[in-house]
Amino acid sequence: MADFFSDLKDILFLDIETASSTAEFGELPPRLQEEWIRKISYFQKENTESPDHHYFEKAGIYAEFGKVVCIGVGFFAYNPEEQTLQFRAKTFGEPSERDTLLGFIELLEKKDWTLCAHNGKEFDFPYLCRRILANRIPLPEVLKLAGKKPWEIRHLDTMELWKFGDYKHYTRLELLAALFDIPSSKGDIDGSQVNDAYYSKNDLASIRHYCQRDVWVTAQIYLAFQGLPADLEIQFLTEMKKGVI
Repeated sequence: MADFFSDLKDILFLDIETASSTAEFGELPPRLQEEWIRKISYFQKENTESPDHHYFEKAGIYAEFGKVVCIGVGFFAYNPEEQTLQFRAKTFGEPSERDTLLGFIELLEKKDWTLCAHNGKEFDFPYLCRRILANRIPLPEVLKLAGKKPWEIRHLDTMELWKFGDYKHYTRLELLAALFDIPSSKGDIDGSQVNDAYYSKNDLASIRHYCQRDVWVTAQIYLAFQGLPADLEIQFLTEMKKGVI
């Protein structure tokens, strides 16, 4: 078990929160407005709906029309002498998406991480890649997929692990947390309220807190998948001190 805890140090658990790239549809560049109109034609119920009808609610889930407003990360640190396990976590959430991404990339380049997120392979990882490139930033090595064999890609996905080969099965993070009796990450806001919190309330602090809690829940679910007991004592440190990694 000590070897397992020691190996945990190389896994970086993460979660991202996204919002529409602008507060209103009319603020999009004209060419992107045209592309959004084409995009919404696939899920519009009525042709009478205006182009901005779905924008505030749905644009954030598409990397071409959204942006990353917060990235939460966390990792385990095991002390074999004291046999203690710590979870160190922090968030990147700057007014500029580019600064948020650059801070995150600086962390990625400090060591050879294995990334882990819930539904990360279908959402978090590709979204991050697209937004990094949209900001004209080179992809960090751990997010480069082109030309790599499957076993060379250091990505874990707790939702994929839970599928056990059942490709049609979608399971919410909150459902797994309830199943394993892990405290919910839901507090002042949830994922559906991020856009409103970001643009209407200018409440980045609540978004960062929610994102950090999702990272902590994901990490606990990963431990639960290993059959570890629910009463395992872990010290939770909410911000990495400079030089920790």
